[in-house]
Amino acid sequence: MTLKKKTLNGLFWSFTQQFSVQGSSILVSIILARILLPSDFGLIGMLSVFIALGNSLIDSGLTSSLIRTVDADQTDFSTVFFLNLMGSLIVYTAMFFSAPLISNFFEQPLLIDIIRVYCLSFIISAFSGVQRTRMTKQMDFKTQLKIVLPSVIISGLVGIVLAYQDFGVWALVYMTLTQHLFAAFQFWFHSNWKPSWVFSMSKLKYHFEFGYKITLSGILNSVFSNIYNVAIGKYFSVAELGYYTRADSLKQIPVQNISTSLSKVTFPMFSEIQDDNERLKNIYKRLMQQVLFWLMPVMTLASILAEPLFRFLLTEKWLPAVPFFQILCFIGIMYPIHSYNLNILKVKGRSDLYLKLEIIKKSLTTIGLFAAISFGIFGLLWVQVILNILAFLINSHYSGRLIGYATLHQIKDIIPIFIIGITMAIPVFILNEYLPSNSSFDLFRVLIGGISGMILYLLISFVFKSEPLIDFRKLVLKR
Repeated sequence: MTLKKKTLNGLFWSFTQQFSVQGSSILVSIILARILLPSDFGLIGMLSVFIALGNSLIDSGLTSSLIRTVDADQTDFSTVFFLNLMGSLIVYTAMFFSAPLISNFFEQPLLIDIIRVYCLSFIISAFSGVQRTRMTKQMDFKTQLKIVLPSVIISGLVGIVLAYQDFGVWALVYMTLTQHLFAAFQFWFHSNWKPSWVFSMSKLKYHFEFGYKITLSGILNSVFSNIYNVAIGKYFSVAELGYYTRADSLKQIPVQNISTSLSKVTFPMFSEIQDDNERLKNIYKRLMQQVLFWLMPVMTLASILAEPLFRFLLTEKWLPAVPFFQILCFIGIMYPIHSYNLNILKVKGRSDLYLKLEIIKKSLTTIGLFAAISFGIFGLLWVQVILNILAFLINSHYSGRLIGYATLHQIKDIIPIFIIGITMAIPVFILNEYLPSNSSFDLFRVLIGGISGMILYLLISFVFKSEPLIDFRKLVLKR
């Protein structure tokens, strides 16, 4: 199979997996949000930084090294498997004994038991991390779909039943454990790989030299991506953190569906052509334009239609999250652009530069956080917007030098998409202001605004011969 066919096949199954899984997750989260209180989600939000930190430590960046290693063998995979498993036990132990300290920091006694149960997911996930990595390396997203989708559905049903039985925040905890446990079991069942009783220090050293920098970068990213949850949880109410986490999770739905699906395919694909800079540049440019082209109207329309969308899906008790969501949509648009630039650094083996950039960006985040905290939650949100723009400028500068695709050229290629998005947004915003603004018409407002906005966006793109639209027709529609 040629690289193009392999990539298109991977994209199809990656998108199918992402949309079907996210669709199920969205339905479950809507039902749970209607049953549970914002404070229940706020308690889980307090743990987000520790959960992300634990996952980064367990992975150790070694799975990324496995993907980029062309001739990885059984010894490579087995060595990483046992290292991840040992890492998960160490991280869980650390979290178990740190639980009282975390609970005291947030002044939430219930967090002790929640942490000690929730973090069992670290150990469960470590048992299937290499199997998942092998499937990603082979771009076998069809099998991953068969594994992940049933796991989400079954765990979602467990969470809903427990929520109706007044388990509160524990419904979210047990739902997560069920999903990880069922997925791990299926990865072992469907995978044709099992670990051998081997552990090579030379293989460990090889992968560790690349992976430890990715790990340190991941730790920094985990801490600072969730540091706003920590700040809001510490200085504001649990309910306000619940509003923020719900707004952020809804913002992530289109971002994850589009960017994560592409990321799963682009990293192994980029790795296959890592030595051909011209080809790497051209493919990267096309992918960046594609993801932004489809993400732009979705995030823009979601921001405009946020109020009727939240009221229809989550009920009026979640309306305080609307302004948070509208600002976070700007961040969602920028995130995939600068994250793909980091993929270039990884496939080029520049994990040292990757780490250096993470340190620079996180230093800026620290400064911004301290400067914004006195301005409340909205100050924190607008600082995130500014920092995401700076992240793109920093990442694109260094990755662009590696493949001959300078920041200004990248901006030139994406500016037309922003112009089309803004042009579409103005009439949709005006239309939404004139539509009836009560709960009975919420679905009508969302449908009318969303459909008319997408039609207008595609029409403008067609009239002005938008490059990503033409590319999409050639690549997917074959015309």
